[in-house]
Amino acid sequence: MAGLDRFVEILRLFDERKPDWTIQEMASATEVPASTVYRTVRELVGQGFLDPSIEAHYRLGAAIIEFDRRLRISDPLIREGDPMLAEVLDAVQVPCVAVLARLYRDQVICVADHRTPNSAVQTSYERGRPMPLLRGATSKTILAQLPKARLGKVVKATGHDRALKDDMIAELVTVRRQGYAITRSEVDTGLVGIAVPVSCAEAAINASMSLIVRASDCSESAERRLLMTLMPVADMLSRKLLDGLTSHQS
Repeated sequence: MAGLDRFVEILRLFDERKPDWTIQEMASATEVPASTVYRTVRELVGQGFLDPSIEAHYRLGAAIIEFDRRLRISDPLIREGDPMLAEVLDAVQVPCVAVLARLYRDQVICVADHRTPNSAVQTSYERGRPMPLLRGATSKTILAQLPKARLGKVVKATGHDRALKDDMIAELVTVRRQGYAITRSEVDTGLVGIAVPVSCAEAAINASMSLIVRASDCSESAERRLLMTLMPVADMLSRKLLDGLTSHQS
């Protein structure tokens, strides 16, 4: 395993279920000799990505926070899109979660989210959490923007049978044609996802802006109103991304 791959594999061990690891535990989990893991951990500690904890354990270090800030202030999708999510929440006037997401490896990841104060909407979507690739309006809207050849490869890689792949591709073609996706209880039971595309091919940005609401708050008329609120904001974000790229290049 190459050095960078090993660094990333070790960092991915740390989560809410197990936030502290020993050298031996890391070696067992990654099937890498403890001596090699020790050298890797020493380098990660030296750069601040891991911190020593109690009883020979290690935890994630503050360098993660530093690079998170760098991402938030340098990534155009987050920099321009995050404040727009707050504007969407002010406009819809219904308990919900507003999400900005993008394609991430073989999953979709939320890069920004805003929630109405004291919201009763309990969703799995939160910033930094990878989400299912083929379920939910947020993901389907992103996939629908992919070129046909790449879309076929992505769906094929999921390992589903041919009939399901064909059905999924047909659904995504419909999403692309109509310009939005609406799903019900595909990711979280009792919740409705309404998503529209955010795209800037020139900047290689393929994303979606979504609203997640309770089904009990989402009548047909409310659904339409939420969609009409979301669409112009996402279009404006796409234009701002292109304008920002153009001004940066000039």
